[in-house]
Amino acid sequence: MSTMTASDRGSEGRTASQSDEAVVELSNVEFGYTASPVVEDISLRIDPGEYVAVVGPNGSGKSTLMKLMLGLLRPDEGTATLFGEPSHVFDDGARIGYVAQHASASKEMPITVREVVRMGRFPHVGFGRLSAEDDRIVDDALETVGMTAFANRRVTKLSGGQRQRAFIARALASEADLLVLDEPTVGVDAESVDAFYDLLESLNESGITILLIEHDLSAVTEHADRVVCLNREIYFDGPTEEFVESDALARAFGTAATFLGGN
Repeated sequence: MSTMTASDRGSEGRTASQSDEAVVELSNVEFGYTASPVVEDISLRIDPGEYVAVVGPNGSGKSTLMKLMLGLLRPDEGTATLFGEPSHVFDDGARIGYVAQHASASKEMPITVREVVRMGRFPHVGFGRLSAEDDRIVDDALETVGMTAFANRRVTKLSGGQRQRAFIARALASEADLLVLDEPTVGVDAESVDAFYDLLESLNESGITILLIEHDLSAVTEHADRVVCLNREIYFDGPTEEFVESDALARAFGTAATFLGGN
């Protein structure tokens, strides 16, 4: 399996100010769908190249937080920026790759893996035709995620893990700087899960910022560099090793359980 370098992904054209700016920054953010806040007093910053996992119990506001980060929701209070711009007006979608839980929509799409990955080039070419260079980038993305042999297979014929790899390849083909994954291994077999996280580590080492929302605490503590533990407010934000030693999990989940890393 090969790994794309930052220059392979087109980052050589980034300015110094772009590389130094925060990828995501939230300041005193509060949001609620009704009068009651779903998240409140959230302040955090994600810098380029970080590998951050967001954990918390069901209904803790993890998905809402992600939507605020990506500009899909606008804070009721506070500010949210994405690559230095207000998140709700940020429009350079090519810089963001999103992999949803199950990637369920793909199950009904009668298209091949290569066609899925080629979609990642559309923000760069608009209504124009893909060039030979675009096709080379698509091929490189397929190779990076180990899906070259499946390029002409329909996504409806893939396993859950293979399908998620195809959507990561689409993000790579778009030359995304930020990869956002929302519980991407739900329904994926254990062997594929291990290979999936090895792939994420490799991509992070190549310079891609990773934001992972995950229910599997063992995977988080084994792979992520930083953990944000959330239950409406932030209970912990820091290095994974410190999270494992803290009582944040018990406080956020409202339990004395200390299941981490298989313990």
